[in-house]
Amino acid sequence: MKNYKSEAEFLKDYNPDDFEKLSLTTDILIFSVSNENVDNYRKTDEKKMSILLVKRDNYPFKDKWCLPGGFVGIKEELDEAPKRILKQETNIDDIYLEQLYTFGNINRDPRMRVISTSYMALIDKNRLNKNLSKNASWFDIILYEEKNNYVDITLNNGTVSLSFTIQKVLREKTTDRYSFKIIKNENIAFDHPLVIVAGLERLRNKIGYTDIVFNMMSEYFTLGELQKTYETILGKKLLDPAFRRIIANKVVKTTKLKTGEGHRPSYLYKYKAKN
Repeated sequence: MKNYKSEAEFLKDYNPDDFEKLSLTTDILIFSVSNENVDNYRKTDEKKMSILLVKRDNYPFKDKWCLPGGFVGIKEELDEAPKRILKQETNIDDIYLEQLYTFGNINRDPRMRVISTSYMALIDKNRLNKNLSKNASWFDIILYEEKNNYVDITLNNGTVSLSFTIQKVLREKTTDRYSFKIIKNENIAFDHPLVIVAGLERLRNKIGYTDIVFNMMSEYFTLGELQKTYETILGKKLLDPAFRRIIANKVVKTTKLKTGEGHRPSYLYKYKAKN
C-alpha cells in the first residue's frame, strides 16, 4: 500500500470503483395496541396488538406481505429515510420512530447485497386521522407462542392469515442475548419475520425501563386501561403490585373522572413527563 503524505494526495489517487458496493434499505415496524370493543358494556374494552404490513406490487416477492420499507437515497440522512418511506407506502407520518437493529444476512435480498437498518414505533391505530394506503393493512397478532426457544406467530387482518416460526439461539450467555433464525415462513417477504420477532422482544424489554408505552396512550387514561396495555404488550397478566412498581413515578393522578360505561367512576391519570 502506498504511503501518502497528506489526505489531499490520497484523495487524488482514490477510485471508488476499486471497492465492492452494497445497498442500504430501511424497514419500519409499526406496532399498535388498540381497543377491541366488547358486547357487554360492563366490561372494559379488550386490547389487541397489531402490526402494519404492506402487500408488494413488484418482484421480488410479488403479492407477498412485508414491512413498509425501501432504499435509502444516496444523499438522504438515515433517520429521514424511514419517515419518507412510511409516508409513501402507508400514508402515515408524524410519529416517533427509533432504530431497532441492523439486518445484514448475505442472502436476505435476492437482487443484491442489501443491509437494512430497521426502525420501530408504538402507536394506537384508532387515533390515526388519515386513511391507510390501499396496499397497507393492520394484522392482529392472534398467536404468539414460545416454547423451547421456538416462537410461533400468526397474524390475521380479517381476510388473510400469515404464520411463521422463528428459532431463538443463545448468542451470549453473559448478556442473555439471542440471534434469530427463520424455520418456517411462506407469505412474508425478505427476512421480515426476524424483524418482527426482534421488535417484539425489544418492545417487551423496553416498557419495563422506558416510557415508550405512553406514545400511544391518550392524554388521560385510567390505571385499568394502562395496565391492559402493558399486559397486551407483555403477553401476560400482571399482578397489581408488579404493575404499580412499573408505573411508579411515571403517572400522576388528576381530579378528572371516567364515567358512563357501566362501571364505578374511575380517576383519570396522565403521563408524568420527565424534566
